[in-house]
Amino acid sequence: MQTLQSQLDASQAAFRLQIPAASLAVVDQATRDLASSGVVDTALQVGGRVADFSLPNQNGESKSLSDLLKAGPLVISFYRGGWCPYCNMELAALQKVLPEIEAAGARLIAITPESPDHSLSTAAKHALTFDVFSDQGNGVARQFGLEFALPEALRQLYGNFGIDLPARNGDDSFTLPMPATYVVGADGNVIYRFVDADYTKRAEPSDVLKALQGMAAEVQA
Repeated sequence: MQTLQSQLDASQAAFRLQIPAASLAVVDQATRDLASSGVVDTALQVGGRVADFSLPNQNGESKSLSDLLKAGPLVISFYRGGWCPYCNMELAALQKVLPEIEAAGARLIAITPESPDHSLSTAAKHALTFDVFSDQGNGVARQFGLEFALPEALRQLYGNFGIDLPARNGDDSFTLPMPATYVVGADGNVIYRFVDADYTKRAEPSDVLKALQGMAAEVQA
């Protein structure tokens, strides 16, 4: 069975064949700089507690973390936006295992800095049946320690690619969350996390399921 990461790697290989070397150098340097900043190590760790938050979903309905956790554990996927092909591949992969996530007694949500209109478009395009929350301004991403600012050279490159972040996110901060996946127990504590400065690296859905199953086994023991 093909893994999510193998699909992402194939997409990245195709992308690199199509993009000029100068543009690739900008992207690669930005990724290296983000990795060396230490932000991955300072992001919310396993064992940490998630502060409560409230966000609107793609249908404009506001929901809080505390209310979501009343139903059990939560899988949280932070993604950059519907313009990001790697994010879309990850969301589709999570949708496929949603029945297994729910069978493990958990819920799945995604969080993006895009406006509710754009999150609705992403959810509709990929037939997502879980909540996609708009974290405009990256307040929740900041709580998790995932927020970062795009360097000027990358902002210009995104514009050349037709990615208008101010229009999509509703502000001109040019900040994004590092793509990340968290599994949060019903008590609000993190039991699994995947955070990588490389935007082409994502958590395997199978690892998320293992974390949920391991938590369930501990409860039954």
